[in-house]
Amino acid sequence: MVQKGFHVDRQVSLSFFVELVLLASLIVGSWVNLQRQLDGLQRDVKMLLENQGQFVNKIEGMQEKTIAMDYRIKAMENRQ
Repeated sequence: MVQKGFHVDRQVSLSFFVELVLLASLIVGSWVNLQRQLDGLQRDVKMLLENQGQFVNKIEGMQEKTIAMDYRIKAMENRQ
């Protein structure tokens, strides 16, 4: 009896297996590198936000001092 259709050869050559392992290692290496870069970026963004908060606090302090000085100047002008 003759089977119709096609026959799939399941034999995997050594070179194909080596290529598959190398491709998998490249994918894993790229993923690890990307994770490192994302960790570095997360650290940089965290530091940037902390510095921005400190800068905002300094600006607010300067704004309060400016308002206080304006009131002093107006008070001195009104006395004269």
